[in-house]
Order: sequence, then C-alpha cells, then structure tokens
Amino acid sequence: MLCSIFIAVILGLLTTVTALFNDPLKVLDVGEDKPLVVRESEKLALRRRGVRFIDISKHGTLPWGKKYTKFDEIPVYNYPNQLTNGKEFQELASFINGKELYDNLAKFTSFFTRYYKSQHGYDSAKWLSSRINETVAGLSENAVLVEHHYHEGWMQFSISVRVIGIETPENIIMIGSHQDSMNLLFPSWIAAPGADDNGSGTVTVLEALRVYSVILRKGYQPKNSVEFHFFSAEEGGLLGSFDVFSKYREAGKSVVAMLQQDMTGYVPDMKDEHVSIVTDFTSEALNDFLKIVIDTYLLIPFKESTCGYACSDHGSAIKNGFPASFVLESVHAKTNKYIHTTMDTIDRLNFDHMKEHVKLVLGFIIELDNWKVERK
Repeated sequence: MLCSIFIAVILGLLTTVTALFNDPLKVLDVGEDKPLVVRESEKLALRRRGVRFIDISKHGTLPWGKKYTKFDEIPVYNYPNQLTNGKEFQELASFINGKELYDNLAKFTSFFTRYYKSQHGYDSAKWLSSRINETVAGLSENAVLVEHHYHEGWMQFSISVRVIGIETPENIIMIGSHQDSMNLLFPSWIAAPGADDNGSGTVTVLEALRVYSVILRKGYQPKNSVEFHFFSAEEGGLLGSFDVFSKYREAGKSVVAMLQQDMTGYVPDMKDEHVSIVTDFTSEALNDFLKIVIDTYLLIPFKESTCGYACSDHGSAIKNGFPASFVLESVHAKTNKYIHTTMDTIDRLNFDHMKEHVKLVLGFIIELDNWKVERK
C-alpha cells in the first residue's frame, strides 16, 4: 500500500515537473514600470483580453531602463522635407502588379495556419523563402543577401533581404511585416488563413521587393542599405522581430528608418478610403516624413490614429532604440474585425488599396535609399 502511494506521489511530481517544463515562465513588457511574469500558457489568455505585449524573456535587459515610453535615446534624424525622386518613383509604381499580389496571397492563405509554433507555420515560411529567392534571382549575392533568422523555441524562422548600399551600407532603411497568423480560439487546432493579418502586409512588402528588384537589375544601386524583413511570431509577443532588433542593437547596427506594414487590405468604407499613420509609440519625425510621401505619391489621404502598446513589430524597433513608423489600412477603430478567426479571408480584401500601400513602401525607399543621413 505504502509502495503504491509512493509511486503515485513520484508520478504526480514527475507530471508536475513536466508540465512546468513545458509551460515556462515568460517575462512580458506591457508598457508599465514593471514587467509582467506569466506562464507561457497565460499569454494566449492575455491576447484574448486584448492585452498587447512584447515577450522580452530572452532579451530582457535593456540599457536605458524598463519604460517603453522613454524616447530620448532614440536618434532623431533630418528626414527629407521635400521629395526629389518623383521620376524614379513613377517608374517603380508602373511595375506594381495586382495579380502578383493576389496570387501570392492566395498561396499564402492556403496554409491551414501560419501559427509560428506549428508545422504549417514552418512550411509557410519555407514557401515564402522560396518565393523571395525567386524574386531576387539573378541579382548578385554581393549586392543582395537573403538570410534566415532562426529563433530558439519555435520552428518558424524570420527572413530578411538586404540590398547592400554602395556608399554608406551601415545606414539601414528597413521595411517590415510579420508572416505568422493565429486563431485566438485554439491556435494549434483551428484554421487561421490570416489574409489581412498579416498576409496582406507580407505580400505588400514582397511586391515592393519585386518591383525594387526590377530597377536593381537595370543597374540601380542605393547609397544606403535597404532591408526587407518578414518576421516570425509577431502574434506571440513580437518574438521574431524583438529577437532580430535586439541582435542588431547588440551588434551596433544602425537602422535609421523602419516602416512596418501590418494589415493593408481591408477598406471599411470606400467613400472614406485612407491609410492611417499610427502616432503612439512611433517616431514623430519619421511620421512627418511619411505624411509627405503619402500626400505626394498616393491617390488616397492619410488619417492619424493610435493602436496601443506593442501592436506590431515597429514596437521591437522602438524598444531597441531605432526610429520606426507604422501604417494601417484605416484608422485603428475601423480595421478588419475578422482577424484572428477563420473568416480573415482573401475575399474580404481590396487589392487596389494594397497597391497604395505598395506605393507607400516604394516612395519611402526611393526617397531614403540615397538620402544623406544626418541627425538633428
């Protein structure tokens, strides 16, 4: 009898230890003075309640303190207040192809889910990598470098494409998007096509890369480096981007402007079509530059809105001391209500609107890739 009780106790302890091992403690930055310490399993409950956070478990120590809202260590640059590359932009814009956007998104949403911990999420990243390599095929590896960024703890890798600047390659102009999707009900078991969140942003950046590659093949060479990033695990607390930006900070890299594209395809009201510049937890000077780009190069206006703390991967840039901006398909209150469900599907999206986001990316790049970087 005592032997049976002893065995039961041992088995119970082993079960508890195993559960704790598979459900480790995580440190989350929720924008407060103190980080929040929770179990991995509790992160999903927070997301369901609308709490956004950066999972800083691997890179929790930052040199300037805990508060996200302390901006004084983020460089402020003299971004152009007049645009000078209209001819180059018009050439680029003429190559934007709505069918490319649609076909890429149709394939990307055909994966059951792109949840970063799943085999499907890994498979979708492999497809995206192959599509990226097809896009830049034929360009010299000395000029364009495709890299996988592997992360400890989940399968899906992040991907970057670096177009190396010929004069000041240390200055990085970055475009970001996140490739993962998630169904908030049961991420591992229920479909998450993620057409808008963030299939739309992913194919927007992919199309901008394709178009930019056209002029690279014609011999165009930027002075500054331009990077296109496709981050994994944004839905897990900006995990992929925070890993990448933390390593950039630790390596002393200089990201002088970062633009995030997350949800670019849903138009709630065609009579009030616009893009939204997110003004909270972003860089004011870079936002002001974006306004000029939109006013000059897009067919639709901008509106300002806020989206809260850590609402996309630009948060990882800001947290690590790099200036960043974030644009949305519309003001935050009117964005797609179907995200994180099985109903976030391609038929709900407007590809002409996505083309405007591609134009924004291209205008951002073509005005900054030869810009002389100066701090205020």
